[in-house]
Amino acid sequence: MDVLKKIVFQPEIFQEIIQKLSKIDSFKGGWKLIQNKEKRYLKELRDIATIQSIGSSTRIEGATLTDEEVKQLLKSVKISKLDKREEQEVVGYYEALEVILENYNEIELTERYIHQLHSILLKYSSKDQRHKGQYKSLSNQVVANYDDGNQKVIFRTTEPHLTANEMLDLITWANTQLEQKRLHPILITSIFVYEFLSIHPYQDGNGRLSRLLTTFLLLKQDYNFVEYVSFEHIIENRKDMYYRVLMETQKYRGTEDEILDKWVLFFLNCLNNMTEKLKVKYETYNNLKVGTNDRQKEVLVYIDQHKTVQIKDLENSLSQYSRNTLKKDLQYLVKEGLILTTGSGRGVRYHAKDTA
Repeated sequence: MDVLKKIVFQPEIFQEIIQKLSKIDSFKGGWKLIQNKEKRYLKELRDIATIQSIGSSTRIEGATLTDEEVKQLLKSVKISKLDKREEQEVVGYYEALEVILENYNEIELTERYIHQLHSILLKYSSKDQRHKGQYKSLSNQVVANYDDGNQKVIFRTTEPHLTANEMLDLITWANTQLEQKRLHPILITSIFVYEFLSIHPYQDGNGRLSRLLTTFLLLKQDYNFVEYVSFEHIIENRKDMYYRVLMETQKYRGTEDEILDKWVLFFLNCLNNMTEKLKVKYETYNNLKVGTNDRQKEVLVYIDQHKTVQIKDLENSLSQYSRNTLKKDLQYLVKEGLILTTGSGRGVRYHAKDTA
């Protein structure tokens, strides 16, 4: 597998990539210090990120459940009653993500483990039982699902009879590069994800599995901040660009013009956006530490998770507190600049500072 030809970047592109990688690595170093002293807060962040990751990754593929609906489903899930496909996908994604978050140190990048993750991902999907954990037997293609219900073919993929060999080459290449450390680990990860999507090795679930493998590979290389902010949520917010960059790059598949600069820059921009969001979240939390009680922290975490809320939403979720108490907390958080507000009277809404 000759990837080096695909990353012969123009000097200005190469310089931009180096700058973005440096910025991510700088954040990585600082985040390790935070991880060692903010365990309770980080658990809250991880819980929020997990729900966002599940909701976003399944919505990218056409599901419609909101983050709140995902949260409620996982709270009350009864496995025998997962009749709707999107519910089956949500629970499967949750279990695969949990396996990665809890066991990434023990899991290796091998064909066997990738098959296992695919099996967990499709564990509850009734129509996928015959082919889960097995490479595709029929030709498939990457299709973009848009909010208006339209679909568009993004690119053709590797034919079934070539899939096993191409996946073996890709896995061998990635492990060799990670061991030799000649390329930056994030660059290796971005290339692996692009090649995985181009091969599209399974009949279904490739997009979701590619995002799970992104988290897995980054965690394996000690980019632990990905546990606390959702990569999938960033992709969902840039879905049109995600599809466009893949399409523009992959149309040259197998030719000398297949250069991965646009894809790598897109990937790095997503990671940089993740670090910026985490900075805002942590700075907000630090501001809360002085003069803010636990109830107000609960209010802030709720708003951070839901992005935009009204007081009735808080009343329903934090029913142990009175409306007047919650109202005073909101006024305090607005005054301190920890949340934003729009509207007035009954139409007033409260927004997380990183809403975008």
